[in-house]
Amino acid sequence: MHRVVALVRPPQSSFELGCAAQVFGIERPGLATRYTFGVCTERPGPVATYAGYDMLVNDGLEALDLADTVVIPGWLPPTEPPSPAVVEALRRAHSRGARVASICSGAFALAHAGLLDGRRATTHWARADELAERFPQVQVDPDVLYVDHGDVATSAGAGAGIDLCMHLVRADQGARYAAHIARTMVMPPHREGGQLQYAAPPHPEQIDGTLAPLLEWVTERLAEPVSVEGLAAHAGLSTRTLARRFADQLGTSPGQWLLAQRITAARDLLETTDLPLDAIARHVGLSSATNLRRRFLGALGTTPGAYRRAFRTRPAPDSSISA
Repeated sequence: MHRVVALVRPPQSSFELGCAAQVFGIERPGLATRYTFGVCTERPGPVATYAGYDMLVNDGLEALDLADTVVIPGWLPPTEPPSPAVVEALRRAHSRGARVASICSGAFALAHAGLLDGRRATTHWARADELAERFPQVQVDPDVLYVDHGDVATSAGAGAGIDLCMHLVRADQGARYAAHIARTMVMPPHREGGQLQYAAPPHPEQIDGTLAPLLEWVTERLAEPVSVEGLAAHAGLSTRTLARRFADQLGTSPGQWLLAQRITAARDLLETTDLPLDAIARHVGLSSATNLRRRFLGALGTTPGAYRRAFRTRPAPDSSISA
């Protein structure tokens, strides 16, 4: 059981805390419970929130000593540094191997603790300049949704906190487990960390130009050699217009989005089938095991074989899928 502990401070943003609690703290029918979730604070007792109510937090900083993942769900106001006791608790948790993650302004607490020194990190775009100015040793990226170094992770505004939490679940438990959680939350299963924090307002001619039908069409055809040019032709658009709509609506390029879908489909097949790599590669449109390995390594930093060994936990129910 993986223990997640959120460190809160008054006044606490209830939404940022709720992002972590909803992903890690809910028991879901039909899904094995693999996380426990707790909340701690420097001074146990009532903790005020920005929502106008107090919450009772019984655990102190010692709870961080038992955490596998520590979440900082915002740190407001960011001009007030954490106390020496909080800094020491965060450093101690990190040094013994706990993963430390921040949501939105929580990056300021990690920066105060020195956990972001010399590293790329993000926060809400409206506070990115402040983070960069106050902590010049941090490589602040104001555009992305989240940055994950394995031991330390940061996310942008509150909604991106959900994206980061879902990303951590995928890293821990695999794509199918994370997809089940996403379905119960009625949200897309995956947004790449490199996507833009916010998309530009739609151009007037794009108000009725949602990409949803095109995305559904291509998702059903991943085994086919669909190209960006093929996407544009099916949508009746030029490749330049298609790229602009992807950037506006999804914050990414058509090619990057398409590759992410192929990698996600490959992850699911690696977890749930015994198909050889060549068959999986063909099934998701990556042509060969060599190409699958190269793309997989570039996207996830691991090989398909290592991924399968990590997340293949039960007999394959779908091994009869046609190769």
